[in-house]
Amino acid sequence: MSMSPFRHISRRHALGLIGSSAALGMTGVPRTGWAQSEETIRSHGYSFYGDLKYAQGFKHFDYVNPQAPKGGTITLSQRGTFDGFNRWSWKSGKPEPNSGVVAESLFGDMPFGGGLPADSVTDSYGLIAESVEYPADKSWAIFHMRPEARFRDGSPLTAHDAAFTHNLFLEQGIRSYARSVKERITNVEVLDDHTIRYTFADGISRRSLIDQVGGTPIFSQKWYETTGERLDEPSLETPMASGPYQLDDYEINRYVVYKRNPDYWGWHLPVNQGRHNFDYVRYEYFADDTAEFEAFKAGVYTFRAEDSTKRWATGYDFNAVKDGDVKRETIPDGTPPTNTGIIFNTQRAPFDNRDVRHALGLAFNFEWVRSSLQYDLTTQRHSFSEGSDVMATGLPEGKEKAILEELADLVPAEMMTTEAVMAHTSKADKPADRRNKRKSLKLLAGAGWDVADDGMLRNAAGEPLKLSFLISSSTSDTAEAIITTYVKTLTEFGVDATVEKVDSAQYSSRYYDKDYDVFYQRYFSFETAGTGLKQMFGSESAVVSSYNPASLQSPLVDALIEKALDTTSREDEIAALKALDRALRWERIIVHAGYVAENWVAYYDFFEHPEDLPPLAVGYLDFWWANQDKFDALKAKGAVK
Repeated sequence: MSMSPFRHISRRHALGLIGSSAALGMTGVPRTGWAQSEETIRSHGYSFYGDLKYAQGFKHFDYVNPQAPKGGTITLSQRGTFDGFNRWSWKSGKPEPNSGVVAESLFGDMPFGGGLPADSVTDSYGLIAESVEYPADKSWAIFHMRPEARFRDGSPLTAHDAAFTHNLFLEQGIRSYARSVKERITNVEVLDDHTIRYTFADGISRRSLIDQVGGTPIFSQKWYETTGERLDEPSLETPMASGPYQLDDYEINRYVVYKRNPDYWGWHLPVNQGRHNFDYVRYEYFADDTAEFEAFKAGVYTFRAEDSTKRWATGYDFNAVKDGDVKRETIPDGTPPTNTGIIFNTQRAPFDNRDVRHALGLAFNFEWVRSSLQYDLTTQRHSFSEGSDVMATGLPEGKEKAILEELADLVPAEMMTTEAVMAHTSKADKPADRRNKRKSLKLLAGAGWDVADDGMLRNAAGEPLKLSFLISSSTSDTAEAIITTYVKTLTEFGVDATVEKVDSAQYSSRYYDKDYDVFYQRYFSFETAGTGLKQMFGSESAVVSSYNPASLQSPLVDALIEKALDTTSREDEIAALKALDRALRWERIIVHAGYVAENWVAYYDFFEHPEDLPPLAVGYLDFWWANQDKFDALKAKGAVK
């Protein structure tokens, strides 16, 4: 299939989903006045295990070029449509997907997507917050905010705005997020204009709560009260926030320009050195991938994160590449790939039956797809955290086995006696594998679906097994070919299967409403435990959570998430997450598609980046920069517009 150009999603988002000891920079500070009287930790950053990589007083992240020049424009493409700029609206409408760039949080993050820093999975560092203070049991956290922080209109950003935004997300935010936060954060108290205290519920894991509140965007209370805007409603306005970029210009469904704010309050901070280097970030919008790529060849946009195996293998033979004006680069990826694949809606029968999901999944032939449509450039995915420390392998053993044994009443016996579910294999000579077809029909017969005289799979009432595969009109040609081939194979198995193609706005609406049988979508991968796991896989919010496209509801998965959240060492956390990965794979809610193990980028040769890129992000919208002399030369010869 395609690979995502932004595989490394924000850690705060993944954790909260709205989200050496000598160098820690931490000190024990006695504090009085609270119900707790123990010593507290006060630090410039936060890691659950206390092992921050960057010490107090660090000058910049290791992987950036602190002398990177500022200026220039990076122009990228976006497929589909948009009708507004409120990234946080969950009601009707399709917000511009990059519009969240205008906001920032107490902890730093990559404005256009990705965790910060890009060389540590577990660390967070203060941005709006100068420091964070908390007791050993993490029952509360106090953030000391920078008094110089300002919104883009120049007005002060205060603790009152942070508290207002917290409540705004509870009242108008995504329902699954609001429900989760209400149960975990019992009180938010403004101590003074630049100090805010969050109190966490008793009897729950506090593993990611400091990350979660530290990663929540902060908006202007005055702006919302003056304008009457709502967080949950579509809008052509971007919420008043404090980020280094602001909306500059746009034409609906044509283009969007974000401008680096010269008056941004935080240019002096260590976390911002060598970053946010482009004066303008521009997105050109296209209805389909053919027009999109032709525009790149013509120099209409200048940077492309390639997501098509076919195009990477065959499409880059145009003159700008031959002349050296366009540079192609393969960059290693140190993160688990996003879990893209065919996802079943378990709210709907018969997809609520695990054996039916297993049987239908057997119609997908990865080997044929890889050789016939993907130029042998993809690797099969098996795990929700492929290639990471938390990927389950073989039989359960050690601490992972002990965790599963503690939950014996919830664990299927098969899970303890068989190896972790792996993606099935198929012969690559044709799409339908006869061996897998036989296995599929046997599973379906056991679930009450038999092949009738007309060759169709029918239940005891004579009803056909129907499946509608939902796709968007902006789906790439290669992805659509894979989907239509899969659906054709299903019909050969006896399924009444069809493809339903809708425009991108309708696709988004149906995605949020869970109005589909099956589609090609994604789950975010995980390497650490956080409350965001409940939004991705938990039963409580399954029906309303947009992060749980299968609407999975499993008591075992719920219990394993709690086990992971309750761990106090990285070793125990890995064991619990391995068990979770094993249980998720056993559920067969997704038919894992292949992935590309590297990042592919193509760009007009005036962009530059540090020699040693970090393992967790390519960072072209974060710490790359433009060489003005090279751009001028390309412009003079007509290579770029």
